[in-house]
Amino acid sequence: MRLPVSVLDLVPVGSGSTATEALRHSLELAQFADRAGFTRYWFAEHHGMPSIASSVPEILIARTAAATERIRVGSGGIMMQNHVPLKLAEAFHTLEALYPGRVDLGIGRAPGTDPTTSRALRPFSPAQFTEQLNEMTGMSGATLGGDHPFKSVRVVPAGVELPPIWLLGSSGASAELAGAMGLGYSFASHFSPAPAAPALDAYRAAFRPSARFPQPHTILAVAAICADSEEEADHLAYTTDLVWVRLQRGEFGPLPSPEEGRAHSFTPQERAVADNYRRLQFIGTPESVSGRIRRAAEEAGADEILISSMIHSPAARIRSFELLAKSFELHNG
Repeated sequence: MRLPVSVLDLVPVGSGSTATEALRHSLELAQFADRAGFTRYWFAEHHGMPSIASSVPEILIARTAAATERIRVGSGGIMMQNHVPLKLAEAFHTLEALYPGRVDLGIGRAPGTDPTTSRALRPFSPAQFTEQLNEMTGMSGATLGGDHPFKSVRVVPAGVELPPIWLLGSSGASAELAGAMGLGYSFASHFSPAPAAPALDAYRAAFRPSARFPQPHTILAVAAICADSEEEADHLAYTTDLVWVRLQRGEFGPLPSPEEGRAHSFTPQERAVADNYRRLQFIGTPESVSGRIRRAAEEAGADEILISSMIHSPAARIRSFELLAKSFELHNG
């Protein structure tokens, strides 16, 4: 059985480039993914990061869905604490009305930014996550009852439902909540060192069928850098080596090139940080990378794979996904 494979795009802004160029390259990758047979194309919400241009996923979803034909387009994810539930429901009702059956709503708990920028977003408390989620779905389906202050609120456009909702996380708590609410669940192995299998098992154990998800459905998100040779893949990975070292120091800037990464004089401590994050990534030739990803999905019991590739060169990033599409034997159908 063919393993469905999807793309997670943070819209990387490389050094020497601009956000406008990054957004154009993102659309080119999405159009390739649509032709190549990838299942989904998701955007991740981040704020205040010069290396990432995906701060407003709902706009990128609309633009990308309009420029593609088949692929599902969604958020991976919207950070719930940054959004008023009614406004979020309206945005995704609108997207579902525009592109029926092609939109996903992935939701995460994290702020997606640094503490100062988070305060500027006037966020809800993380403790209100479940309350926000219930308000959004309740207003969408007009199911808020009793003495709820918003029970008379109706979400427009009317006549459509929210797209399928996926909770994103790296812990058993998010997994159990997704299962109990009858939602999909995506585990963030692309940045979390925690094993995925316990969370996915907890999700399945807690799962209650829903209209959107009659059966449990899981996605394993991974980070991958694929190239025609092991040497080239290793070279491209110097970008993320330097990214993680800079993040540890609280430094934010454009995505560095592999040459910048190679030129950096890593201290032993910095090299350890970079190596730790290398171990979270799948780096190499297509046969090696796809084989290891397949084994990871099988060990976790995941139904799908979602791949993020933080590669400086837009051409190398598309090439990475081209190689992965062939190795996973994807096809447009």
